Parts: sequence; structure tokens; C-alpha cells
Amino acid sequence: MLRMILTTFFIVFVAELGDKTQLQTMLLATQSKSIWPVFIGASLALILSSFVGVFAGTFLMKYIPPHYLQTAAGLAFIVIGFLTLFNKI
Repeated sequence: MLRMILTTFFIVFVAELGDKTQLQTMLLATQSKSIWPVFIGASLALILSSFVGVFAGTFLMKYIPPHYLQTAAGLAFIVIGFLTLFNKI
């Protein structure tokens, strides 16, 4: 169990570095007199989005084989990447 926790922590931590969410959080922190509300709000948002992701994934795996979910997620990331490159998002 500890290994899964550490693996998940490392993957999510690395994936979140430098993304739009982190940049937005930094911007909010520069505009706030106190950084604690920004930290707490960002932390709660990540917790809630992780909660939704875990439970949505668990629910979907009951009905869709994992390799289909992995393929769909990969294709979604590619599409989002292209849309970002061409300023469509």
C-alpha cells in the first residue's frame, strides 16, 4: 500500500509541476495579502478533483475494460495537446 501511495504521489506531483493550474495558483498568491487562503483553496481543489478521478475511474472500470480507458485517456491528451498548440483552447 505504501508503494502505491508513493507512486501516486510522485506521478501527480511531477504532472502538476508547471501546469496551468500551478501557474494560476502562483498568480493568485501574488494578488493575495495572505497566501494561506490560496494554499488551502488550491489544496482542497486538488483533493476534490483527485476524489472525483478515483471514484469515476473505479465506477468506469466496472463497465469498461482498463485498456479502453487508457487508450481513451491517451487520445484525449493528444487532442487537448493539439488544440492547445493551435490556440483552440
